[in-house]
Amino acid sequence: MRNPVRRSDTRRVPSEKDGVPAEIWVLVAAGFVIALGFGLVSPALPQYAVSFGVGATAASAVISAFALLRLLSAPMSGRMVQRLGERPVYLTGLAVVAVSTGACALAQTFWQLLLFRSLGGVGSAMFIVSALGLIIRISPPGSRGRISGIYATSFLLGSVSGPLVGAALVGFGLRVPFAIYAVALVIAAAVVYFRLRNSVLATPESGRQAAAMTFREGFGFPAYRAAMLSNFADGWAVFGVRMALVPLFVVEVLHHDSATAGIALTVFAVGNALVLSAAGRLSDRMGRKPFLIVGTAVCGVATIAMGLTSSLPLFFVAVAVAGLGSGMINPAQQAAVADIIGSRARGGPVLAAFQMSADVGTVVGPTVAGALAQHFSYGVAFGVAGAVLLVATVGWSVVGETLGGAGVGGK
Repeated sequence: MRNPVRRSDTRRVPSEKDGVPAEIWVLVAAGFVIALGFGLVSPALPQYAVSFGVGATAASAVISAFALLRLLSAPMSGRMVQRLGERPVYLTGLAVVAVSTGACALAQTFWQLLLFRSLGGVGSAMFIVSALGLIIRISPPGSRGRISGIYATSFLLGSVSGPLVGAALVGFGLRVPFAIYAVALVIAAAVVYFRLRNSVLATPESGRQAAAMTFREGFGFPAYRAAMLSNFADGWAVFGVRMALVPLFVVEVLHHDSATAGIALTVFAVGNALVLSAAGRLSDRMGRKPFLIVGTAVCGVATIAMGLTSSLPLFFVAVAVAGLGSGMINPAQQAAVADIIGSRARGGPVLAAFQMSADVGTVVGPTVAGALAQHFSYGVAFGVAGAVLLVATVGWSVVGETLGGAGVGGK
């Protein structure tokens, strides 16, 4: 691992001949800690809310409030990145989440918990948008897919490990996971600050303001519109419907227990992890489109199949295939957005809107799916989620390739 480039060096666009920059590994490690900690508090949060004497609906509101504030504050985060740069916003976002999480551990009433957890959503939007911008700035253009795959894998591993560790920590008290997560975030922020403070790769070119890309300019590219559509579909089907419907389907339709539902979610994560890095690396050679078209199609068809299965083995097969398809989407999708923005430009509003498209899908998807499952069937709910992904397949099939600038050049 090489040392970060110092400010005294000449600012340049990083080259794939340099390998993966040391700064990327810093962000990857921080991303793992962030995802691990988020999963750490997940098992404790509903029980913690109920401990204040409220019902299940109010407890769910604490979870929804975090997601809602993250969605609403994304545009502000994009403007901050545009004005201040990625690194200050990233560190500030981590600090906000650390303070709000620590405050959650000290909450004395339900309303305090709701307020503190909601503020964490603001910080989450700040570091998600700025982290994506930092990765784009630091990544060599020829390694964007590979690096996106590495970062996504670190987040996935943290997300899978977090609930396991969190479930064990709950035995020591419902406040303990929040306190540990807050301390871990402070450490992560300190590591990022000291490791990147002298990095010229993480700093805009000296002597002039970094070029800025507005949302209107980004939206003018067909590939960016396709990326927003596929990110929305990914949020709807993968992050929303999968987490909301899979546990219910396993228990109510397949008649297995909640532990089996947890295994099903793990099967999806394993399928995802198997292809994330390879898909990202190969998209740097073969282009982004093939993986986005195949990934959305495979994940869409498998999602539809999930709702049609009547046995647990077949359901596990469909879940695993959906995980494989999802793993093809994320690295290539992020790399495509990076191709459009470029290494020298700040694209805060572009990145914020891209993140918001997934958040909107995550909020809308479970709501629509729940209503469809209640009034029609689980098959219809999974079918609609799969159809949304197939619409994204069509969206990518009619736009140009972004690798090498082909899809970027033609609006």
